[in-house]
Amino acid sequence: MENTSPPESAARWHGEYAFALRELVLKDFRSRYRNMSLGIFWSLLNPLIMMGLLTFVFTQVFPTGRGAFPVFVLCGIIPYNFFALAWSTGTASLMENTALIKKVPVPREIIPVASVLSNLLHVFIQCGLLLIFLFAYGFPPNRYWTLLPVIGALYVLFIIGMVLATSALNVYVRDMRYVVESMNTILFWLVPIFYGGEMIKPAFADIYSLNPIAALVQATRNILMEGRAPALSLLTKLGASSLLVFVLGWTVFQRLKHRVYDYL
Repeated sequence: MENTSPPESAARWHGEYAFALRELVLKDFRSRYRNMSLGIFWSLLNPLIMMGLLTFVFTQVFPTGRGAFPVFVLCGIIPYNFFALAWSTGTASLMENTALIKKVPVPREIIPVASVLSNLLHVFIQCGLLLIFLFAYGFPPNRYWTLLPVIGALYVLFIIGMVLATSALNVYVRDMRYVVESMNTILFWLVPIFYGGEMIKPAFADIYSLNPIAALVQATRNILMEGRAPALSLLTKLGASSLLVFVLGWTVFQRLKHRVYDYL
């Protein structure tokens, strides 16, 4: 008798599972700003406020002499905010969707992945803000902009890997979400948001290049502000570390997901 389970599984991923993923993404996106008077504009206010504060501090209080500082800061704030918010909400996603998990027979990994993708929608909105500032400060498009989707895809893969691991662990160890929040605070200072890569000492340069968040920020500034391609070594390390984290996160999730139902 012919085994038809693999084709059926693949069909489900292209059919009902894809539909479930899309609906979860839209539900998370809509629910975040429900009953808020400013609605989706909160996606723009957060980076604008942080940009204004950091620009004031590092151009007036502790002037660095760096030009186009608002653009410089936005290139760091937007990727960092995406990571911090997606990691935090994704870690809690399984716990917050207990009723769905117990009622609907869909793959467990859909829920944390949907949490990441819903936060990605906010990034697209914030990228429009970045474009406005780029053009206002005289940074025209260049041929290296074509690298941005590839770099962004690797970054999303890295975040999904992190979220898969910590969302599964959070079911068993309920303190995991607080560990993630503490790590996000630490990473704010370890990612070059308001300082440039040239300020990093050579002894720590390799560590920064292996950190996908820091690597993405530097690559984004290379492309948008300097009009040049990021160093091949930076892109290679970004790709390798992102793929490694994704594989590790996927492996952890697959090992733990079978008993998630019992712990929820």
